Amino acid sequence: MNYAIALVPGDGIGPEVIAPATDALDAVGDKYGHIFNYAELEAGGKAVDTVGEPLPAGTLEAAKECDALLLGAVGGPKWDTLPGHLRPERALLGLRAGLGVFANLRPAYLLPQLQKACPLKDEILIAGNPEKKPTFNFLIVRELTGGLYFGDRGRSGDHKSAFDTETYSWEEIERTLRTGYDAAMVRRKKLCLVDKANVLESSRLWREVAGTVSKEYPEVETSYMYVDNCAMQIIRCPGQFDVIVTSNLFGDILSDEASVLTGSIGMLPSASLGARGKAERTMGMYEPIHGSAPDIAGKDIANPLGTILSAALMLRYSFGLEKEAAAVETAVTSVLDAGLRTKDIAGFSEAETIVGTKAMGEAVLKALEK
Repeated sequence: MNYAIALVPGDGIGPEVIAPATDALDAVGDKYGHIFNYAELEAGGKAVDTVGEPLPAGTLEAAKECDALLLGAVGGPKWDTLPGHLRPERALLGLRAGLGVFANLRPAYLLPQLQKACPLKDEILIAGNPEKKPTFNFLIVRELTGGLYFGDRGRSGDHKSAFDTETYSWEEIERTLRTGYDAAMVRRKKLCLVDKANVLESSRLWREVAGTVSKEYPEVETSYMYVDNCAMQIIRCPGQFDVIVTSNLFGDILSDEASVLTGSIGMLPSASLGARGKAERTMGMYEPIHGSAPDIAGKDIANPLGTILSAALMLRYSFGLEKEAAAVETAVTSVLDAGLRTKDIAGFSEAETIVGTKAMGEAVLKALEK
């Protein structure tokens, strides 16, 4: 099979972590008989420097012609003083809206090889785990195209006050919830809707929609939790969660909080999914959840595993290649079993070998070729 992949390396460490991911994809293609064709596109700060805007029209149009998009990272302090519409991060919002991806899946799990890198005590991890092991594995489903990030905003005439509006429609909420319930059905069949319904009218609408959609998933246990309590519970007892569904803003914050418990933000992938498109493939935008990390760019110390695992999610969700996705994930596990660590996940065991970005990517490649 042939697949067209839009590549947006972006800024900072983005190009460094994208390269090992495409190498892994090519190895999968060689092993299982697939061809991945790449279209490298500009977006983010690099595009601002080149053409004066974070998301050129040509980038979006070219991405729409592909089956999926793999992104490194965008942004950096170099562009922090630009007005909002020219900030590199606007490229992310534009790509999500333009590609029609509306649900962001951010898995948060603790690999046994990185258990010592988790700041939580073993007894906390064991307490919430149904298997009574010091680990956790939950999924945050974040709505992507509504809420504060896309609502009306502005400043007063004297610029001494500002506003951002949280707006959600029934349809936006329903399709995100369905994504969460479908995920819960193949996991532990537990879904927690996180909101601020004691204060926000938009959160109360989320609960109304959940009350309707949940009837179609009687096997899934549905619960509700305020976002401030959820932020505490993720630290206090992460094992209690299976699938968390929440709004754009809350999902952004909670998923970054959860990443700290996994050992490093550099380990975690994400998938932003839309409706099924051509040939019944699901359009998806895949990226590690870390930022552009300009302070370490060009130093060959960035962790590429989050991006490689994002490529695995692409194989699974957009292309339906489960065996191939599992092969990538197994390769990542094997290099960790061998004690290889990038700097961000090192220092927790004597049996470690610290390697750089390129060497870690090469190790995954070698594991895939076995």
